[in-house]
Amino acid sequence: MNASSTPLLTVRGLSRSIGARRLFDIGELAFPRATAIVLTGQNGAGKTTLLRMIAGLEPAPGATVHWTDAHASARSAPLAPLPRELRERIAYLHQHPYLFRTSVRENIAYGLRARGLTRDEMARRVDEALAWAGVSHLKDTAPERLSGGEVQRVALARAKVLEPDLMLLDEPTSSLDGQAREQVIALVRELAEEGRTVVMICHDRELINLPGVVRWKLGDGVLDTHHR
Repeated sequence: MNASSTPLLTVRGLSRSIGARRLFDIGELAFPRATAIVLTGQNGAGKTTLLRMIAGLEPAPGATVHWTDAHASARSAPLAPLPRELRERIAYLHQHPYLFRTSVRENIAYGLRARGLTRDEMARRVDEALAWAGVSHLKDTAPERLSGGEVQRVALARAKVLEPDLMLLDEPTSSLDGQAREQVIALVRELAEEGRTVVMICHDRELINLPGVVRWKLGDGVLDTHHR
């Protein structure tokens, strides 16, 4: 799935401790382009903390991020606060997504409103995202009336509509079973096939065994990016 040998972005000096315990200490972490990655490890290893730091949702003292901008110029900055250019290229999906108490359509449109899109362009992209996630029939439904699988699909559509280069998913199928789980797995597969970089925390063997998936394992403070 790699489209280029040049990383999408690289993070250096990423570490986190809890008291005297070192969760992880990662000298350099490169995120390849157009790649599906599963991040595994025991509970408490720091997987969610790691992804939240990359997404700019957790402090990351001393860490730096390096990337190539739209003009092919090399850029670097402290990871926290996350540079605005990267905020628009990275989407994080919580294990238990929060949806605003409006409607499915308004939830998906939320992130687009701040980007100054025309009303027609926003409507087009929201309609495409609704159809992609298979929730067009729920567009006027209040979130509290959705099933767990529907909430996950709406949350995926809300992230996808922003057209991020890097999607960070925390256990996207952990609370699902049966058809709901299969539907979410199919959407995750499509995201990777579209050429996005998708990093998923998961223990779901079907996701781990998707063709072309790269496996990273976090344990004992070390991130193994060549795990087999």
